[in-house]
Amino acid sequence: MSLELSELKQTVVDTLNEKFNDDIIEVYQSTGDVYIQVKPSSIVSVCTLLRDELSYIYLSDIFGIDRYTSEERFEVVYNLVSLKNGDRLFLKVRCEEENPQVESLSGVFKAANWFEREVFDMFGIKFSNHPDLRRMFMPEDFQYFPLRKEFPLLGIPGSIELPSTTPDSE
Repeated sequence: MSLELSELKQTVVDTLNEKFNDDIIEVYQSTGDVYIQVKPSSIVSVCTLLRDELSYIYLSDIFGIDRYTSEERFEVVYNLVSLKNGDRLFLKVRCEEENPQVESLSGVFKAANWFEREVFDMFGIKFSNHPDLRRMFMPEDFQYFPLRKEFPLLGIPGSIELPSTTPDSE
């Protein structure tokens, strides 16, 4: 790849390419940030290396994306920060529409616990080996995932009991 990267980011990309060459799918830069797409099977190893050897010790966020495509429909994006270097890096993994699943990072970053639960609740992406993968916002028996693109903007009538809009009489 011939990207114009800062020396620090080039070091990170070179280290990852050296250790995970076959698992790095794409590296690109957008708005000053570097995005690295990796194979889902290597996300735990890549994040462990980033934490232990390259000082990316802070997991700022994990979010899901519904690409609404026929292949690799869902994407999970990890926002990692090196407090030592003041640098940010985004890792991405993609998974299929049928049984979307990624390995949990809760053993690498404790903060991943809540972020992964949120992605599971809103997109239905499961995180294997997660210590407590259950819904956060929606009821446990809710069968839908509100941030998927096919979910109706007004919701599904009757799927959740809503509070009454009429004032209570005293």
